[in-house]
Amino acid sequence: YNMTIEQLRKDMIAAAKAKDKDRKDAISALLSAAKKLAIDEGKRDDVPEELVDRAILKEQKSAKESLDSCPASRTDLLEEYQTRYDIISEYAPKMMSEDEIRDYLEKNAAEELASKNKGMIMKKVMPALKGKADGKTISQVVAELIK
Repeated sequence: YNMTIEQLRKDMIAAAKAKDKDRKDAISALLSAAKKLAIDEGKRDDVPEELVDRAILKEQKSAKESLDSCPASRTDLLEEYQTRYDIISEYAPKMMSEDEIRDYLEKNAAEELASKNKGMIMKKVMPALKGKADGKTISQVVAELIK
């Protein structure tokens, strides 16, 4: 299922009422990221769920980068970044597993797989799997299937 702007708003208000500052701040960041992307793409009045998902994935990625680049000695920051990452991850679209990707490829790209042309296969499946599966994982599965 995909995340909507309305759902993020509701959850943010709930977190504010519960006085859960970390949660409120994380969701608020997701909301502004989604709104900014919607404005950039001229979809401010009708924000598609797919766009909200993309904004969340982007925020998740930068939260992960903050976490990964934080010095181990800064336990206070690490804790803050981890909390933020965990909250954002609850909202991030679930990524397909390797098996799900393999199934998808075998069903939808059999012809391209037969060609063993990795570029052609990726071109065929990436638009459909964007935001649903990790590019690196897709690439690995493709490599496995055509070797």
